[in-house]
Amino acid sequence: MELDIVALSRLQFATTALFHFLFVPLTLGLSVLLAIMETVYVMTGRTIWRQMTKFWGVLFGINFVVGVATGIVMEFQFGMNWSYYSQYVGDIFGAPLAIEGMMAFFLEATFVGLFFFGWDRLSKIGHLAATWAVALGSNFSALWILIANGWMQNPVGSAFNPETMRMEITSFFDVMFNPVAQAKFVHTVSAGYVTASIFVLGVSAWYLLNGRHLKLARRSMTVAASFGLAASLSVVVLGDESGYLTTEHQRMKMAAMEGMWHTEPAPAAFNLIGLPDQRARETHFAVQVPGVLGLIGTRSLTREIPGIFDLVEEAKDHIRDGIRAYDALQAIRAAPNGDAAPAEAKATFGDLGHRLGYALLLLRYVEDPRRATEADIEKAAWDTVPNVPTMFFAFRTMVGLGFFFILLTGTFFWLSARRALDRRRWLLRVAVIAIPLPWLAAELGWVVAEVGRQPWSIEGVLPTAAAVSNLGASTVLTTLLGFIAIYTCLFIVEMGLMLRAIRKGPDPDTGPEAPLAPGALVAAE
Repeated sequence: MELDIVALSRLQFATTALFHFLFVPLTLGLSVLLAIMETVYVMTGRTIWRQMTKFWGVLFGINFVVGVATGIVMEFQFGMNWSYYSQYVGDIFGAPLAIEGMMAFFLEATFVGLFFFGWDRLSKIGHLAATWAVALGSNFSALWILIANGWMQNPVGSAFNPETMRMEITSFFDVMFNPVAQAKFVHTVSAGYVTASIFVLGVSAWYLLNGRHLKLARRSMTVAASFGLAASLSVVVLGDESGYLTTEHQRMKMAAMEGMWHTEPAPAAFNLIGLPDQRARETHFAVQVPGVLGLIGTRSLTREIPGIFDLVEEAKDHIRDGIRAYDALQAIRAAPNGDAAPAEAKATFGDLGHRLGYALLLLRYVEDPRRATEADIEKAAWDTVPNVPTMFFAFRTMVGLGFFFILLTGTFFWLSARRALDRRRWLLRVAVIAIPLPWLAAELGWVVAEVGRQPWSIEGVLPTAAAVSNLGASTVLTTLLGFIAIYTCLFIVEMGLMLRAIRKGPDPDTGPEAPLAPGALVAAE
């Protein structure tokens, strides 16, 4: 990839987004776990549950603060590095971002303050309501972000206006209830629940291994295992729904994830493993499971899933239609006013305007898409293929980790039911080692979603290369290095605070039990 303005802008956005997304899943999941723990405290009156809520709440607070700080940068980048994107689709994209900002900085932050400073000022029920408000606010904040992102993947409820040269909203209802956005929301939230569950499970396992805070650790592991098992299973189910919608709305992404270069007879086989070769345009050493991809992608035995070669041929036709739409748009723009535009041009744009984005793919090769040659169209069509090896391996690693989380949480759920959480020390060590794995799965999910959409910033509407600001590459490189330096410092500080809080354990004022020697545990390895 050349270090031009487009590559650098993409790299900067990816860096800041991936870093910010380190905090989002834990915030989503821990907020709900806190609410569950405090609910048990209010129902039973047992102070151990209050102690648990306050301890895990400290870790939630550290994570929440850094997450909010890094999230602010994300929104400012649209105006800094992606100004044409903001101008082109700001009428649509800006609305859910504004709502998310109000929920995050007003609703969510207000109740976070009540959670931390209201223990001795609110009644039990009042404080519990504030805790549940934190959980709901965190999750609804994510909803609006994913509505915005879902629209980028499936731009419904909108249309291009030739007079303003902008995308404009035609139905906010369609944008809000976009099936891709809704599927992404429930899938992302469930992944956050898994992340928090594995985090609580691993930290509690560390306490058991060291014979510390045993009452807190055992109860925390029981809650995390139960909640995590349900969340892990839901991630798989909701992932299946995401796969189906990808086949419906982003067929090239599906073909790239599967390394499927040629259309197969229905139902298509699933490539369990293989070695995709983008240069040779084939997948070597593929081990296939017959019929599985067809069932996942179409939920039928008769519908075909098109391969990359067929989708590239389809993209060529879309580009040719886009050129006609571009020509009609220029005729409309050249008229003294919209009403005086040639009727034929208006009719052509009315029929083919939704293909205009494909003509913009040609701007990488020619200044005027109408002057493109067949060779230019061929290259632009192949540009619609994302990085297949990245998609192929990222997706399989993510799915493999998902099934591992089901196994891990299911095992600890079974052990908690038998009151034998500390009888398999090797399993406790596995739980500690597994702490970072949900973050890896979440980051890979982001890679699959965003790399799979390339070369589009808005699927089929606006190419990424046409969405950037007119900045110098040195300017973007400087800010990129600055963000990396600042975020590295933030990460070190955040990790230091989290580890310090974990080593300290629950507040001594709440009466933690005296430490036990690790040898007091029953070892059955």
